Amino acid sequence: MKEGIHPNYVAARVTCICGNEFTTKSTIGDIRLEICSECHPFYTGRQKVIDTAGRIDRFNQRFQRSVDIKAGKTQTS
Repeated sequence: MKEGIHPNYVAARVTCICGNEFTTKSTIGDIRLEICSECHPFYTGRQKVIDTAGRIDRFNQRFQRSVDIKAGKTQTS
């Protein structure tokens, strides 16, 4: 391998906005994160459930209206 072409691989302290800190190796140095495994909902078990039922119901209503219009059941204004 050639000498002097590889970046410095040093110990880096990673800091999350939740306050969690850990040490790893990196060519960058200190790293700041917005989210880590200590505060991410997937890892903490506090997942937010998205209400997709409301979206599906609205889609089905719109779809049914278009079917009714094509069948001549409903008058359009």
